[in-house]
Amino acid sequence: MMVGPLKGRTIIEIGHMLAGPYCGMLLSDLGARVIKIESPEGDIGRNIGPHDVAGHNTYFASLNRGKQSVTLDLASDAGRAGLAKLVAQADGLVTNLRPAAIKKLGLTYDSLKGINPTLACLALTGYGLEGPYADSPAYDYVIQAMTGVMLLTGDPDGPPVKPGYSAVDNSAGVMGALGLVAKMLEGRGGQVDVSMYDTMMSQLNYLGSSYLNSGDKSARIKDGAHPYIVPAQLFPTSDGYVVLFITHDKFWKLFAESLNEAEWLTDPRFAKMAGRSANRDLVIPAISARMQEKTAEEWVEQLAPLGLVVASIQSFPEALDGPLTASRDMVIEIPVGDEKLRLIGNAIKISGEVPSYRAPPMLGEHNAALLGDDGQGGADE
Repeated sequence: MMVGPLKGRTIIEIGHMLAGPYCGMLLSDLGARVIKIESPEGDIGRNIGPHDVAGHNTYFASLNRGKQSVTLDLASDAGRAGLAKLVAQADGLVTNLRPAAIKKLGLTYDSLKGINPTLACLALTGYGLEGPYADSPAYDYVIQAMTGVMLLTGDPDGPPVKPGYSAVDNSAGVMGALGLVAKMLEGRGGQVDVSMYDTMMSQLNYLGSSYLNSGDKSARIKDGAHPYIVPAQLFPTSDGYVVLFITHDKFWKLFAESLNEAEWLTDPRFAKMAGRSANRDLVIPAISARMQEKTAEEWVEQLAPLGLVVASIQSFPEALDGPLTASRDMVIEIPVGDEKLRLIGNAIKISGEVPSYRAPPMLGEHNAALLGDDGQGGADE
């Protein structure tokens, strides 16, 4: 049984791989009925990655739990008729195809409003539904390169760096879900246009503002340092690294006192945030010399009880298996056959609601239930 604030809402999802399916899964986790329309060959995500649990590809499962699957050839008369049947009863539509394909298949609000005038239609694309780049190919890697994200990541002397996960696809999925729900709440139907490029540009907020208003190009700083806050970066210790992030001067005072550095409280180059920012080249080496005196965990044990923002660097498995992840119910288990599919849960917690996670669908599993006894969903006969 579906639970959550979107219970009673029906979303049609026509997409593949990551951004669109992630958007649809977030809505499903929040209680919406999400009907995933796939080609007879299926979402390409069903074949990415080597891992499988009880017939479920784990890449696909991580983005498609809780949905229903129907197969339709949307280029055929039968496929279009099946789509119309589903759209007539839906509240929203999620697509992440190239604009040319979205328009050709009739997946815009203008094409579907005759069937359902209150339908909210979301197009998740690389560069927008219209414009000179609209039909250029777009992937997470390319958008990170084009928006400057890669050149903002890593050390100054190193090559451009891609963050270790699909930051663009995931962010676009979240932005798309927000835009679609907002349009659904309005209740009038219409087109929502969310691009991966725009999504990443919007997330460069304060860096973009700095450049636009002062010409500051936000060059990379060693050890992932914040451009304005000092100290806020990685520091080497005797056995690894810690992240130390000190914003307010009251926390700097606690930090200096804990290290018995009385001079750091009187020297104007150290004592105030503005002084530390202006004298980064003096402040950071002084801190670095002290941080190498102890292990990462020793520093965490010393500084964290003072309320300082400090953490050692964990591996991905350490984070997944750690107590914080468990306490937030961020690893979930879904029964599939005689096995259990373990996935990362939804980050949204709603008071009084207990998430109901369900297995991802097999290809075309719900054809008969949603399209009739003949499961009208393949190519033309």
